[in-house]
Amino acid sequence: MFVKKYQNEDSIIWNEFVSLAKNSHFFFLRKYMDYHSSRFIDHSLMIYDDKNSLIALLPANISGNQLISHQGLTFGGLLIKASAKQNEILSVFKALQDYLSANKLTSLTYKRMPYIYHEMPCDEDLYALFRVNAKLIRRDVSSTIKLEKQIKYSKGRKWIVKKASESGMIYQESTDINSFWSNLTAVLQRVHGVNPVHTVDEIKYLHETFPKNIKFYTATLNNEEVSGAVIFEVGNTVHTQYLFNSELGRQVGALDGLIDYLVKNTYADRAYFDFGISNEDQGRVLNEGLISQKEGFGARAVVHDFYEIYPGCE
Repeated sequence: MFVKKYQNEDSIIWNEFVSLAKNSHFFFLRKYMDYHSSRFIDHSLMIYDDKNSLIALLPANISGNQLISHQGLTFGGLLIKASAKQNEILSVFKALQDYLSANKLTSLTYKRMPYIYHEMPCDEDLYALFRVNAKLIRRDVSSTIKLEKQIKYSKGRKWIVKKASESGMIYQESTDINSFWSNLTAVLQRVHGVNPVHTVDEIKYLHETFPKNIKFYTATLNNEEVSGAVIFEVGNTVHTQYLFNSELGRQVGALDGLIDYLVKNTYADRAYFDFGISNEDQGRVLNEGLISQKEGFGARAVVHDFYEIYPGCE
């Protein structure tokens, strides 16, 4: 195995591999990864087998003397060639350990991709993590609906969805990103005292670059935008990247109605509808109110695991 640090001239090869990987995701493409390149020191890796064939990619950045898979992304881990076998991935992890040693890096933080984003069985890295004595350092819990076997809504969710339906709410895809982002920012500031992770210019760039993957949906009442959802679409899985509900939206159940619309209409033919995590303090605190709302729609737990890999563990 040979480990090569990614360079800009590798972008075509990188992107082609991402599109063919059995755990592909659009935010591993370089146009997504590089939009916030000024915030991170990219140190992504390309792993080749003994026949000089690219077998895996590791999106990553450097922080101090640590390698992290990648702080600008929700999750990461290895992107794996569909034909790769278990022994080959064991060799990949041993090569990564050697790379850490050769470059005087103390560890690799490995943010494993949840299985709902796998296009086919893809647990070779999970077994390899065990074999190199990787340490589980964090576990977040996301809430996901399996759409073909959806658990019924709770009574409270049913009541709120019915309330929204009777209010005359209109649900639709939005193209007015400026208005959407202004409303989202106002709600996040009022409720949490924070701004969206993406600026309006960043999200507009990403939407223009990935129009098939990033969508904006709104709930409007009397021509007023009262709730919204930013959806990331990846194969058979959709993820709610941002959600907001104005004061009026809360009164009429707009967000619940919008989620119901997305689940039962827009994305009824997909496999998974993922709400994201409900954790604080590196996974050790569960926001029970937040996860209860998601579980009210029939969502159940899918974990996001973080491992620490050290040089020469085995």
